[in-house]
Amino acid sequence: MTGADGRRRHRAGPAAARVVVLACALLLAVACGSEELPLPAVPSSAVTTAVTTAPPPPPTTSVTGTASATRSTTSAPPVTRPRTTAPAAPAAPVGPAGRPFSTEITFYSAYDNDPPGSRAIAHPNARHSQAGGTGTYADPLTLASDTREIALGTIVYVPFVKKYFVMEDDCAQCISDWGSGKIPHLDLFMPNGNDDNVTACQEKLTPGGRVTVELNPPAGRAVSSNPLYSGGRCFSG
Repeated sequence: MTGADGRRRHRAGPAAARVVVLACALLLAVACGSEELPLPAVPSSAVTTAVTTAPPPPPTTSVTGTASATRSTTSAPPVTRPRTTAPAAPAAPVGPAGRPFSTEITFYSAYDNDPPGSRAIAHPNARHSQAGGTGTYADPLTLASDTREIALGTIVYVPFVKKYFVMEDDCAQCISDWGSGKIPHLDLFMPNGNDDNVTACQEKLTPGGRVTVELNPPAGRAVSSNPLYSGGRCFSG
């Protein structure tokens, strides 16, 4: 359509009219502030279309089986550590066994020595100038016998009293026994025996028959620290 001024005018259609009305309504609502004007309804088909056409969520990535996702809930078993045991002290070295020797055994002391009451020995030496000793390998006790039976200086270990002895004295009865029939006989010195009570102890410790001793034994045999006789008390093992 052309107006009097010669310019083309467009006729507003229904849709354009609705837009104008809606804009006016909004302007009035803003200007007034106290009245709410109803907005045109949105077709439900449009909402449904918007929901159904929403893009799907991005796929999740599984972490099952990874070191960061998999954690054990079972506590680790306690670690058992071996106990540290202090090393045992080395045993005293033991050399080759000596020669077993079956013999009669008796005891004597200063009380019944010759001369009586003394600790004199028939063969003083660098080890002992008189009867004595402690019974160890380094310091054996005195024994008396016949030098034809065992040589002077021979070390003898007597198991039933757990002590070492050394041949360094004569024994009259031993000499008689060996001379008459080569009967072995050793007489063992009993320290601290200078009273008449020692006689009972000597008889108590004297075996009823022969016993086996060890001639020239090695060091390291068991040694008892108990004296054969002391203060009226007799050896008890």
